Amino acid sequence: MKAILTTVGEDQVGIIAGVSQYLAENKVNILDLSQTIMDGYFTMMMMVDVPENEKEFGVLAQELADLGQKLGVEIRIRNEEIYRAMHHL
Repeated sequence: MKAILTTVGEDQVGIIAGVSQYLAENKVNILDLSQTIMDGYFTMMMMVDVPENEKEFGVLAQELADLGQKLGVEIRIRNEEIYRAMHHL
């Protein structure tokens, strides 16, 4: 399943490493990535492919949110279908 992962927070060392390490450990493939630093704030958006036979999506989302707290950023993951549905209204 494709999903959109966003990471936002004050820039600091290790954000990309922490997120990508978690994704690799959970067999989540990064399909596309955009990141920038704006006035000291780090922003990253990823399109990822989440294996459906591994970890439940809700568990993955909670673990990523918890990781974000440890890294000092906000991490959210949403099913791509939510974004598609919003554009079809």
